[in-house]
Amino acid sequence: MAIPSRYAVAIHILTFLEDAKGGDTTSDTIAKSVGTNPAIVRTLIGKLRKAGLVLSRQGVPGASLAKPAAEIRLSDIFRAIEEGECLFNVHDHPKQDCTVGMGILPTLECMFAQAQAALETKLGEFSLEDVMEQVRGECQKRMSLSHH
Repeated sequence: MAIPSRYAVAIHILTFLEDAKGGDTTSDTIAKSVGTNPAIVRTLIGKLRKAGLVLSRQGVPGASLAKPAAEIRLSDIFRAIEEGECLFNVHDHPKQDCTVGMGILPTLECMFAQAQAALETKLGEFSLEDVMEQVRGECQKRMSLSHH
């Protein structure tokens, strides 16, 4: 099981916008950085705009962060992209005349909801600024290794 990659792509997009302040932030340019289709970038930017994380206007190229990177939590991005979807899905039709089948759905739904809440709480500890700082650190490490 994995969290859909659109979440990581959304973080990549926002980190790119933070890094490219005042530069080229068209969906084509961002898509090249992400390694995806510009239409996917536009779709995700639409969700991020709806959540108040990105400023962009239809028909006008480019986008920017709607607030400072330090104020954007990874949990905000998660909620913007997943739009209330549950990370954990339960199977649809357990047998109701079976002891396990009768009680499994409410049991798992409760446990899964708690697990998702814990994940969102942990994601809330990290900001987009934290991501940007670590990305820059990784770039510096790789550049220094390639110069040896």
